[in-house]
Amino acid sequence: MAAISLQGISKRYRDHTAVEHLDLEVQDGEFMVLVGPSGCGKSTTLRLIAGLEDISEGRLLIGGRDVTHAEPHERDIAMVFQSYALYPHMTVHMNMAFGLLRTSKLPKEQIEQRVQDAAQRLQITKLLQRRPNELSGGQRQRVAIGRALVRQPKVFLFDEPLSNLDAKLRTHMRGELERLHAELGITIVYVTHDQVEAMTLGTRIAVMEGGRLQQLGAPMEVYRQPATRFVASFIGSPEMNFLPVPPDAVAGRAWLNERYGAAALQPGAMLGLRPEELSLGSGPAAAEGAPLHWSGTVQRVERLGAEAYAQIDVAGAEVLVRTGADVELAAAQAIVLTPSLARLRVFDAQSGAALAPRA
Repeated sequence: MAAISLQGISKRYRDHTAVEHLDLEVQDGEFMVLVGPSGCGKSTTLRLIAGLEDISEGRLLIGGRDVTHAEPHERDIAMVFQSYALYPHMTVHMNMAFGLLRTSKLPKEQIEQRVQDAAQRLQITKLLQRRPNELSGGQRQRVAIGRALVRQPKVFLFDEPLSNLDAKLRTHMRGELERLHAELGITIVYVTHDQVEAMTLGTRIAVMEGGRLQQLGAPMEVYRQPATRFVASFIGSPEMNFLPVPPDAVAGRAWLNERYGAAALQPGAMLGLRPEELSLGSGPAAAEGAPLHWSGTVQRVERLGAEAYAQIDVAGAEVLVRTGADVELAAAQAIVLTPSLARLRVFDAQSGAALAPRA
């Protein structure tokens, strides 16, 4: 078993708290992604799991064993860093084998077999006699992953491993990591600030902010049903649009009150809609029959091949709407936005929490 249990984990430094009362259960064989902005506590959490930082409060279990105060080498984990951390004077082969040669009692023949198996799986067999400075960024990252693979640990920890790669290579390496996880069924905890990586890789994603867990769930669950306005704004590219309740929409206000209660009509309450959940129209007919709608002005249209994003000014706020690539819109054109009511979210004015619709 390689499940990980974080029970009330906190990490405090002299002048601030990096992680506060974190409860998180990572299932055996799961690909768990910790995602959030810089300084949210995700990398600190990974280092606490690895034993590179001391836990101030709480318990950590790996495979059912309490490792709260265990040394890193006693936790049966392997970590892949953002910087690759390869030995520049060693060949790829030695970089992959060195840890086992130094710390394990495995016979050299078995270590050699592990290196060859990992190299074949990662398609770096032809690189085994090269040194790191002779490799591309993607090749170095494969070597760093191979060095972790040969150890055959219970848990793999990844600390923003793709952030130094260009966009095309990041996409390719995401596919490689996904394939590796599917083939081996290994337990992975993966840290990133890139929500696209989180959405495409994670079995579940844990969104963190201010040292606290904001939401935990499957990627599309978090995308469609964000628990807070912070999560709604962080997960999704482009991010969610936030619109006030139209003050002159009598039917819309009545509909919101009936479905979400009076809190939906409080000053500061916001309605959340993703770019694909808004429709564009013009003239009075566009708003006919819609309890909620907003009037705006086209600022610009960004065409991305198969689709386009229209930037609409709504009372000084910038709203993005995803539409077809062939849409005919002109700058300064008056427009009406109507929402998909089934996808509407309402966020409380004070706490930012998503309000649940009435049954």
